[in-house]
Amino acid sequence: MFKSVDVQSAFQQMKDGAAYVDVRSVAEFKAGHPEGAVNIPLLDHNAMGIMVPNPEFITQMQAQFPPSTPLLMGCKVGGRSAHACQGLAQHGYTDLSNVEGGFLAAGGWMDHGLPSATGE
Repeated sequence: MFKSVDVQSAFQQMKDGAAYVDVRSVAEFKAGHPEGAVNIPLLDHNAMGIMVPNPEFITQMQAQFPPSTPLLMGCKVGGRSAHACQGLAQHGYTDLSNVEGGFLAAGGWMDHGLPSATGE
């Protein structure tokens, strides 16, 4: 299972050492993301520009983060990140938080003026 946190709590948890994983597409991430976030897309654009599931998502997460790592999962508004939390919980991840409001939703990261960056 996983928890839900607001962006202010997520920001504080990042300062305390939690990792923020942005599961949006590479293009979305490059356009803007929470400062210090890591991008591992749950879905991404294929060669034809269609959003498709990333078949390597779990493998990429396992390569970067042990299952006990405190993880903040974020996306644009909170839907994809909740789905990512569900999948990770099924693979033994135990400290998962879905960031409600994500990066761009009303009440989200940008609305609160929290530190952000562009590019990779």
